[in-house]
Amino acid sequence: MSGHDHEKYLHKVSQHRIAPPAVTGGDLAADLIDRAFLSYNAGRLREVCQVFTRKMLAPDCTVGLTISGALTPAGMGMSCLIPLIRAGFVDWIVSTGANLYHDTHYALDLPLHQSRPNLDDYALRENAIIRIYDIVFDYKTLLDTDSFYRELIRTDVFARPMGTAEFHYEVGRYLQARAEALGRPANSLLAAAFECGVPIYTSSPGDSSIGMNLAALSMLDSKLQIDSLRDVNETASIVYKAKRDGGHSGVLILGGGSPKNFMLQTEPQIQEVLGLEEAGHDYFLQITDARPDTGGLSGATATEAMTWGKVDPEKLPDSVTCYTDSTIALPLLTAYALARHEARPLKRLYDSREASYGALKDAYLARLAEEAKA
Repeated sequence: MSGHDHEKYLHKVSQHRIAPPAVTGGDLAADLIDRAFLSYNAGRLREVCQVFTRKMLAPDCTVGLTISGALTPAGMGMSCLIPLIRAGFVDWIVSTGANLYHDTHYALDLPLHQSRPNLDDYALRENAIIRIYDIVFDYKTLLDTDSFYRELIRTDVFARPMGTAEFHYEVGRYLQARAEALGRPANSLLAAAFECGVPIYTSSPGDSSIGMNLAALSMLDSKLQIDSLRDVNETASIVYKAKRDGGHSGVLILGGGSPKNFMLQTEPQIQEVLGLEEAGHDYFLQITDARPDTGGLSGATATEAMTWGKVDPEKLPDSVTCYTDSTIALPLLTAYALARHEARPLKRLYDSREASYGALKDAYLARLAEEAKA
């Protein structure tokens, strides 16, 4: 290779020389990320921040967020997720039920405390203290939260079948009203999502303390039934509408597991199952500490997801996986986005979910009718 060709190739693979300014101690988080997060997973986190802020937050992009791992007990709901929702940076969510259950502790003003990971768990058990790694709280917090859900679910609002988005919306409505009546902030992801019209889905509603309490009441007189199949079609309709309206769909994945797959399977549901023309999500950003070579879903890469139709193959350059802890990355991403992008108008997808669902159903029935004629 000639010297000229060598320089051309080097310029092709990188246009940026590594020559960062010195860190001063007075740097803003966003400036530090742009200037000093250059290589390895710091570089990937910078790319996540930049793609999220420069591309996914475009007005025509619908942003989906998945939440797994114990993030709300660590305060991530109050510190990061609520500000992102209120800034219009998150349009819909898939979360584990556990994150929403623990979010409710904050809404009910039931305290969680910082501690250390090397405590005597036998002594904690004897003293009715619950531990989540280095977070501790009173066992009564669980009992009080369980009691809250059992009492709330017995009200007439919940005396019917509903999907998880509607269920969480009604819980958030109550938590928001309760906070207003008490004259204090709700401090709740569920309440903020209600306030901003952001639908929250749970991919496995029975797999949490909320689901356990719903299950207990189902053996009594509760008429509430969670319609998980409704959730499958409703989430697919959000993505279908975003793309059919000429916009884009982006996913920000914190961790992995069931919430990740539930959000990504919207595209195979549209393409493979319903038989409607689509190409996949446009933006795929994941924060994970899992490895792909163990076969765990949490570590599945964007290119692997592309083979399933979950990610648009034309948009793979806008797909980034950063291998780090979400509790490190999320505060940095939040600070970066709020510093680098103005708030977006709320899409309030909850308000339009019935219309989106109807449009997807109509498209599916029309395809079946055309197929019958052929």
